[in-house]
Amino acid sequence: MSRGKLLHSHSKHSDGGGAINYPRGYEVLAELGFAGRRRSVFTRLAALSGAGPRHQILDVGCGTGYLTRMLAPLVGPEGGVTGVDPSLPMIEHARRRSPDNCSYQVGEGQALPFPDASFDIVVSSFAVHHMPVSARGTAMREIFRVLRPGGRLLIAEFRPPVNPLAARLVGILAGPAMRPTMPELLADLVPGAGLRIESTGTVGPVLYYVNAVRPLETRS
Repeated sequence: MSRGKLLHSHSKHSDGGGAINYPRGYEVLAELGFAGRRRSVFTRLAALSGAGPRHQILDVGCGTGYLTRMLAPLVGPEGGVTGVDPSLPMIEHARRRSPDNCSYQVGEGQALPFPDASFDIVVSSFAVHHMPVSARGTAMREIFRVLRPGGRLLIAEFRPPVNPLAARLVGILAGPAMRPTMPELLADLVPGAGLRIESTGTVGPVLYYVNAVRPLETRS
């Protein structure tokens, strides 16, 4: 059995996807995959999200809570960061390591357990490729739903690295679901849900990001 299969649970969906149920193994591989730059990369992502004091932020596919912990000091004690992930082991790992202004729930991106317009910002890092292909559009529409009008979305995903070793590590972390490439996929998914892409770019050797906004509602 490959290390990728050891990390990923069996999906109940016929078109891919699945949760990661081994947080410690994931943490080790993530540190290796970023070659010692994981903290600096996620610090950059936190800044790109636009997080600030009093913001309410949702992290879809939060995993071990690494990005939520980066966002927590930016929103301060009067703000909050909520993480949602389908894996109970990952959620439990996150809860043990996060400050008081972080909270976590077990759930899926395609069925977010939150009211409409609950959040100022939604972030998602390396989660879309874990979703079943048929659920990705639904998940993006759910993100649109829980964002307030004018709220912002930051998605960070893998882009294929050139270095063979880096490509192998990405394959271990991502599994077989990273096709088509995430830049191509997000270019369709994000505007397809009604969100307006404002910028795209790269951070480090394997990360591609999309910054988008839920347009303000216009009166008829």
